[in-house]
Amino acid sequence: MNDLIKSIQKRDPASPTYCEVVLGYNGFHAVMLHYFNQWLWGLKLKALARMVSNFTRILTGIEIHPQAKIGQRLFIDHGTGVVIGQTAIIGDDVTIYHGVTLGGVGRRDDTGPKRHPTIEKGAMIGAGAQVLGNVIVGEGAKVGSNSVVTSDIPAGATALGIPARIIGGDDRARGYGMPSRLEMDQLVTTLDCVIQEVHSIREELNMPSEDCALTEVKEEKKG
Repeated sequence: MNDLIKSIQKRDPASPTYCEVVLGYNGFHAVMLHYFNQWLWGLKLKALARMVSNFTRILTGIEIHPQAKIGQRLFIDHGTGVVIGQTAIIGDDVTIYHGVTLGGVGRRDDTGPKRHPTIEKGAMIGAGAQVLGNVIVGEGAKVGSNSVVTSDIPAGATALGIPARIIGGDDRARGYGMPSRLEMDQLVTTLDCVIQEVHSIREELNMPSEDCALTEVKEEKKG
């Protein structure tokens, strides 16, 4: 417990005191209660474990299935709306923000023993992200806010979008699982080049532009 509290103090930009974490952090409460639920589940007291898990959800706004495997020093920041499924596996030093779902895909044939994601050591899952199915988010990887992950994310990579796509692995990608400014600049530059190429092709084919925003940009450049 002490190790988890110190880890939260170190990773939270708000620099909370020891007592703040113990008394006021619902992510800390949810993780500690989950360890108890996991123990009950191991004793085959499944109904009792599910009851305590439901109490935890009511108390913290965080739903963790008692069978989910959670490593050391999981930091659930803010936490409200987090859902962690039955066969999810979370490694050490993972950070998860509010509104994240580690869930299944809900297919009829999705009945295998491993239906939920594996989040490896040091990964970060941004606010509102959905990681679905038996996928792996690699060690140190980052998933951008509100992204939907349905395939594996390599170690150290940054993924963003719906569905989530790899846009880089810059180590400077930090808060809320968002990519770094450099990665976003590179992505925007690439998209701008594609748009310009499409516009040039349409001009050569004497096709009217359907993108009003692009036309406005072109007029501004002429001016």
